[in-house]
Formats: sequence, C-alpha cells, structure tokens
Amino acid sequence: MRESRLFQNLGRELPLCVLLIVVPIAGCDNTKGDPKQVTQVAAKVNSDEITVHRVNYVLGRTESSTTENAENAKREVLEKLIDQEIARQQAIKSELDRSPDVVQAIEAAKAEILARAFLEQLAANVPEPAVWEVQKYYQDHTELFAQRRIFDIEELMFTLGEDLAELRKALPEAGSMPQIISLLQSNGVKYATNRAARSAEQIPLAILPKVHAMKPGDIGLFDRGGKEFHVLRLVAFKLEPVDEATATARIQRFLHNQRTGEYIAGALKALRDQATIEYAGEFARRESGTSGANITVNPTPQSESGQTAEQHKSDVNTGTSVQ
Repeated sequence: MRESRLFQNLGRELPLCVLLIVVPIAGCDNTKGDPKQVTQVAAKVNSDEITVHRVNYVLGRTESSTTENAENAKREVLEKLIDQEIARQQAIKSELDRSPDVVQAIEAAKAEILARAFLEQLAANVPEPAVWEVQKYYQDHTELFAQRRIFDIEELMFTLGEDLAELRKALPEAGSMPQIISLLQSNGVKYATNRAARSAEQIPLAILPKVHAMKPGDIGLFDRGGKEFHVLRLVAFKLEPVDEATATARIQRFLHNQRTGEYIAGALKALRDQATIEYAGEFARRESGTSGANITVNPTPQSESGQTAEQHKSDVNTGTSVQ
C-alpha cells in the first residue's frame, strides 16, 4: 500500500499540461454521415446513432476499466452516453445551443481540445529515460528510496501579511512550538495545528531534504509562498526503504513526465517569443512581467475620475529552518 502512494508529490510538481486527460465532447462522432466508413451502431436514440467507436473512445479513457470488467464497463458507458444523447437532443430542441453561455463553452472546449492535441503531439517526441538515468535518480534521492522515512510530525499552518515583518524576523528565533504559538497569538495571527504520520513522498520535494536532515525535536519553518507558512516539529521517524526494483517503473514514469513537461514548456516559450501578443485594458499591466514575445500594450481605460487600476505586486520568499 505504501508503494502505491509513492511519487504523489512528484506528480503535483509537474506542469499542468503534462497531466491533462482528453475528455470526449458530447455528440461528437466523426463516423456519422460518412457513407464511405462502415459504422457499427451500438444504440439509436430517436434518429441519432451512438457508435461502438464512440463507446470504445470513452472506454479507453476510463482508468478503472480492465479486461475482466470490459463488458460491464462497455454497458455502463453506453448507458451514460444514451442519457447524454437524450439531454443533448433536448438542449437543441430548447435552442440552448444558441445560448451565449453555451456557445462560449463550446468554443472554449474546442480550443482546449485542439491545444491538448498539439501538446500530445509534442509529448510524443520525448524519449523514455535511459537505464542509467533511472539508476542515478534512485541513488541521488536516498531520502525517497534507500533511506525513505515515515515522519511523525506536529504542524502549524498560518498566513502572514506584509505588515507583520517583525514577526517574520522573530519566528526563526523561536526555539519551541509553544513559543511560536505565543508569538502568533500576541500578534493576532490565526493558525491551524495538526499531528500526523507522513511518508517521504507526502512531503513536498522542495523541503524534503531539510525535513530528512531533521532530528527528533527539531523545528523547521518553511515559506510555502503566497504569504502561507508551515512549521514542522519532528517528533520521531522510522525507516521504511524502497528497493530499486520496486522503484524503477515509477522513476521511469516520473522522469519521462518531468522531461515532457520541460520540453513542452520550452516549445511553448519559443512559440510565445515568435508570437505577437497584444494586451488591452486592465490586462495591459501584465506586460511588465512578460518578456521575449512581440507585445503591444494598449493604454488602460480610465474611469470618469481619471483613476486607473492599482498595480499588483508579487511577493517571493524563501524558507528558513530552526534547529
């Protein structure tokens, strides 16, 4: 069971484009109306057909589908498609397909599907990791494998505004959880507490090496970004290593996904650099944080009082650790 949760945090740190799953659009069937293509009909709903091809398309993207339950899964998919088709026909009968919101949703779905198709085409060019790369990753990340630990930790979670600069400076100097709680209370900061057992793969990769190096009784203060802070006190830990044979397949998937994410991000950046991007209105202020592309910024429209929208600020902080 513990191996099944391995790399949960790895997947969360990958770019979203790598994790997208193609979702079928209701009523779309390329085989319909093509006399040259033999269509195997699974069911008819009034005058419209649901093809076996469409059933298999949805079934192929159902993670829970297995060879053993394939027939039952097909039947379930077909019944859902029948319900979907009935609803689609009623929507058209009610002229909902002309509704501005529905038209916008259809266009958004179409754009998303086309973008996904392009990303999948890019991903197909990414090679699988070599054997030596998998072995090296295993050896370089002992905290996830050979020296994998289950941590018994106490946690504090809270948010600090920019007006609490003095408190930010004082927290790393606190030597115990009660002292940290006292500081938070005296400054009117709300916080949440928790105690839990967490395996190495449940700790964010960015802080795992620091947590792994902690000894029982040590306290770590980590900035999670967005003004959110996380305090960990290590109560105890126990070793539960994962051998290389068990980890190999998961490391292969992780490295391939990581490489795919980097490749896609690089390709998209190159395309953005070549594109002409024009921001308008309130979005014109984004230009200051964008580089590389050919960008045109239209002036932000002013209100009758002559005032414009306030410039947003970004706050990037780094974590500290208290021993």
